[in-house]
Amino acid sequence: MISIMSQDLEKQVRMKAQKWLDGNYDEETKKEVRSMLENDPKELTEAFYKDLEFGTGGLRGIMGAGTNRMNIYTVGAATQGLANYLKKNFAGQEIKVAVGHDSRNNSRKFAERVADIFASNGIKVFLFDSLRPTPELSFAIRELGCQSGVVITASHNPKEYNGYKAYWTDGSQVTAPHDKNIIAEVEKITEVDQVRSGEHPENIVLLDESFDERYLEKIHSLALAPEAVKQFHDMKIVYTPLHGAGVRLVPASLKKFGFTNVTVVPEQSVLDGSFPTVVSPNPEERSAMKMALDLAKRIDAELVLATDPDSDRIAIGIRDHDGSYVLLNGNQTCVLLSSYMLAGWKERGKITGKEFIVKTIVTSEMIPLIAESYGVKCYECLTGFKYIAKVIREKEGKEVYIGGGEESFGFLAGDFVRDKDGVSACSLAAEAAAWAKSKGLTLYDWLKQLYVEYGFYKEGLVSVVRKGKEGQEEIQRMMADYRSNPPRTILGSPVVKINDFQSLETIDPASGRRSPIVQDRSNVLQFYTEDGTKVSVRPSGTEPKIKYYFGVKAPLADVADFDRVEKQLDEKIERIKQELKLV
Repeated sequence: MISIMSQDLEKQVRMKAQKWLDGNYDEETKKEVRSMLENDPKELTEAFYKDLEFGTGGLRGIMGAGTNRMNIYTVGAATQGLANYLKKNFAGQEIKVAVGHDSRNNSRKFAERVADIFASNGIKVFLFDSLRPTPELSFAIRELGCQSGVVITASHNPKEYNGYKAYWTDGSQVTAPHDKNIIAEVEKITEVDQVRSGEHPENIVLLDESFDERYLEKIHSLALAPEAVKQFHDMKIVYTPLHGAGVRLVPASLKKFGFTNVTVVPEQSVLDGSFPTVVSPNPEERSAMKMALDLAKRIDAELVLATDPDSDRIAIGIRDHDGSYVLLNGNQTCVLLSSYMLAGWKERGKITGKEFIVKTIVTSEMIPLIAESYGVKCYECLTGFKYIAKVIREKEGKEVYIGGGEESFGFLAGDFVRDKDGVSACSLAAEAAAWAKSKGLTLYDWLKQLYVEYGFYKEGLVSVVRKGKEGQEEIQRMMADYRSNPPRTILGSPVVKINDFQSLETIDPASGRRSPIVQDRSNVLQFYTEDGTKVSVRPSGTEPKIKYYFGVKAPLADVADFDRVEKQLDEKIERIKQELKLV
């Protein structure tokens, strides 16, 4: 939080707040602003010191009154700006958009506000009749020939957050130059009365469950091992939607694939934006998975699956030989799903030499090795699925996309969606488990075999949270310090290469030689050491935190050595954290 406000900032904040009190805003909003003015200057500053901006995931913020908060007015300004941009870009055409939302508090209200504004601007709107997974929104844009789309979600953030993701014609989240151009249009919306609403409701078309079937059919077309599923259709699976949109379609997709023994965690099937059974609805955290794991243990399930509130992320739990459940991290999930897709494509004779997969720059270095062994290219891109979608778009018609993923529990198979897809990923994870079982293996057995074949790659992540304006400034100082004074060694091993994605240069610390990086620009630094360790530092584009990604590796001679080598690698990651003063 902000401890000391400059006089200029205080004046600016109060002027912006007064504008809301004087303007055409509803009385409940004005009451909230008055309360902050009179009783909470720090909260007032947080609410008004800046406007919400498009980051890697569009708009995202705490719900409440203010220009830096998610509310019907910031959502309205963003939508009017986007509508104006669409009308400039597609002048003379019928413009169509799709609009969806998740289970968060206010999500339906915000989605209806978005639909109303688009419709009032003469744009045809396909609005889902209730909550849906985010990937289905991406699918709808492509399937219905839309120029854009919006989904209201804050993904796996805590309950006080909501967000606004804007999509482009190919079904991917907006990238440059559209993101900045949309922001420029939004910044022109300086008065609430500039936002059109309450006109042409006939432009809104509701999408119901019949559209879901079109999406599920496409997902089912990804199936690679129907024989294995038929053999092990009654494999016990536990699934939790964490109070989110996945409850609508993940069980339906698993059923369509042929799985007949799926148990959904009943307490977490309740649609509730307050997420009452978890501290945070993030399947990356073991605490959020506790109910699913406890249920799996009670019924002796072989596989545990979870999705976050908007069902774009997937978490997987698999059983070890002693009956305990291992939660895969995002890198392991990406390794397993990528390996399964490659193996399945090879078994079906679908690899011709023109195929590719995609991973982000902070995702496991094991994945390119696996792709190479199948004669498949692996492309790297910046963090964020919109960059994976960009690679798919660039290669379309020239090469064939198999799948791609990132360490933050996102995976996409097939190209009919252009965002991470927890619905299809859950079905493919279950199919992979059946396929492995048909070969006498569990998924955990197979993962260990992959480590023997390609090397044991282990990753770790630390997120340092720094909230508010001061926190944002501190994160920028930290990045500046790493650039001016980069580490020379990590655990005694010399740093032999630095990738700076802000200057788009690879730096050789020994010679000082610099070479260009062909990539999009981003505030990311990566340090590579002589012993194969990799440390990446990146401010989050959607949350008030700076993220540290660690990658270490060691040979694994035999599956029997797995526990010992894993312990060594985990200890090495902990020592790196200590050296960087992160613990």
